[in-house]
Amino acid sequence: MTVAIVNTTPDAVEMLRHVLTTAGFVVVSCYTHEVRDGKVDLESFIRQHRPKVIAYDLAPPYAASVDLFQHVRAMPAVNECQFVLTSVNPSNVSNLVGRDERIYEVVDRQEDLMKLVQAVKEASRARPTR
Repeated sequence: MTVAIVNTTPDAVEMLRHVLTTAGFVVVSCYTHEVRDGKVDLESFIRQHRPKVIAYDLAPPYAASVDLFQHVRAMPAVNECQFVLTSVNPSNVSNLVGRDERIYEVVDRQEDLMKLVQAVKEASRARPTR
């Protein structure tokens, strides 16, 4: 099962790639700034790789990051995908994305990473709601 990581930093991408690959997932990735700047066509990327889950990072500046996320979430290509949101500061972004969204803190702590892996596993079993 494929998971797409959309994140801002190479270190975070590699850390997430390692834990998710170790957990048995096939991982593809791109950077948020490449999506924002039009260097990566995320719809084509999603169609090509067909991930079941997208681990999407919300980073500062949070309002702009959430705006881009909402644009991504509205793309027809992601209708069949589940999202797992990450941030280094979940409390800052929870008000912007809505209280019904669970945002996983991602720092280099094993406990946080295992929670994220569990969230991806649960999302991979969920049915699309869009």
